[in-house]
Amino acid sequence: MTDSAIKTIPAERNGPLSFEQDPRWLLAQRVAGSRHFARSRLLSHFLLYIVAETLENRRENITEHQIGVRVFDRPSSYRSVEDNIVRNYARQLRRRLSDYFSAEGRNESLRIEIPLGGYIPQFVESAEGSTDADDRLALSSDEPTSLKSGLFNGPSGARALRHSLSSAFGSNPWLRRALFCLYSAAIVAATWLVAWIVLQSHPVSDPTRQLWNALFVPTANTYIVPPDSGFNILEDMSHRSLSLADYMKGVSLDLPNAEIQQHADQDLRTQQYTDFVSMQIVATLARQPQYNPQRVLLRFPRDLRLNDLKTANAILIGSPTSNPWASLLDATTNFRIEPGAGMESATIVNAKPEKGEASAYASHWNEPAHETYALILFMPNLSGTGHVLVIEGLDVAGTEAAAELLFNPESIAPFIHSIEGPGGTPRPFEILLRATSIQSNAEGTQIIATRVH
Repeated sequence: MTDSAIKTIPAERNGPLSFEQDPRWLLAQRVAGSRHFARSRLLSHFLLYIVAETLENRRENITEHQIGVRVFDRPSSYRSVEDNIVRNYARQLRRRLSDYFSAEGRNESLRIEIPLGGYIPQFVESAEGSTDADDRLALSSDEPTSLKSGLFNGPSGARALRHSLSSAFGSNPWLRRALFCLYSAAIVAATWLVAWIVLQSHPVSDPTRQLWNALFVPTANTYIVPPDSGFNILEDMSHRSLSLADYMKGVSLDLPNAEIQQHADQDLRTQQYTDFVSMQIVATLARQPQYNPQRVLLRFPRDLRLNDLKTANAILIGSPTSNPWASLLDATTNFRIEPGAGMESATIVNAKPEKGEASAYASHWNEPAHETYALILFMPNLSGTGHVLVIEGLDVAGTEAAAELLFNPESIAPFIHSIEGPGGTPRPFEILLRATSIQSNAEGTQIIATRVH
């Protein structure tokens, strides 16, 4: 690890570290000292701080406010809703980690990931890695410290266990393997027991969980619908916006041929393309505790049917120009997205402006850095028996900004708490956001207007 990377460790951690030989800490040091982080002392500091706090089992310190104070030298009185430096650097950190593990660190046995909506790092086994399968069991970052401090702790402990079993039971590999599996099952059971006890004695008070409870219902299906990026590209090239009715009838297949190679044109009309930001959103949704893979169905917009939005919950990603189903709520909402003439711009229309609000909010895509806007809509489904959540922006940066706010409890929890309805379920709401798009990346996200139904 380079001297410049060492200096990024928080001041209170310059002494001996209890986990200095932990493979996860050694990995974090390699990443912080890599060329992807060499030019940013703050990004290295950020990474090492959240990894150190995780390994010390002090996850309560890994909040936006604490990171702002301890990593970015903000005063303890600073308000994260007014100063978004942590969110801005978190976006950069996620990208730098992705760059590192796809290039310089592609042979690492573990990857570090920071899911959207939080800052607690996760250590994920890499498909390229060569770590022994038995060793990987001991690398989980989710085991309580009390369970990881025993005789068979870490990779060396796993090897010690195998050696002990070999000595005790000679050359019978099946018996040794069975006993090792029993040991592993006991560790998992103990982890679940401790987690259950902690949750019972410290009930979760995060109001955003009520939002996910309403969308991921154990007895009902939920459709997650990402954008149809190919359809959006065809609209752009033909300078024409199509309605949901046209989309359902397949009119997009009859748009004028694009001025590109015929095979590529055919692919745009028939293949299922979506964008990376939307896939990040889908992955983050899948990490919610309420997510049930038996009840959640991923649907491409062309495969969704009107009846699906009457009988189930739905999460729609993208604006009507890329996901026409988002326009279904236009008749019931105050805010809606409308494309500009010739698909050169887009506007969020404010049907009934309140004091201090504009009647429209426009974005100009032809400028490399510009203001962009987004909506988060939580409304009843078409039959009123479920809910529909729409995450949409005037561009990809806007959609990214909406998702990051939605998955950040510190930012959205006060609003959700203020609109709790019967049983704690949030009442239907609309949130209008403003952000700055810099090369299609969102910065400086702010809530500028809301409506509650």
